[in-house]
Amino acid sequence: MPRTDRDLTKVYSRAQFAAKLRRLADAIESGRSFTIQVAGEKLKVPADVAFNVEHERSGANEELEFQLLWTRE
Repeated sequence: MPRTDRDLTKVYSRAQFAAKLRRLADAIESGRSFTIQVAGEKLKVPADVAFNVEHERSGANEELEFQLLWTRE
């Protein structure tokens, strides 16, 4: 079945978010791929992923995004 385009935001508790970041940081540091489930879909992030940090400001609101970019196989 082909994957469809999607754009979503999933809210996590502080503890859940910290745990996901720790697992991701460990995988990045050791050069391993990373698997994460977001809203019911498992994603395998390859070890050679590209990283960027994005900052947006709009009025009184600030947004900081840590992005991982890769091409599906």
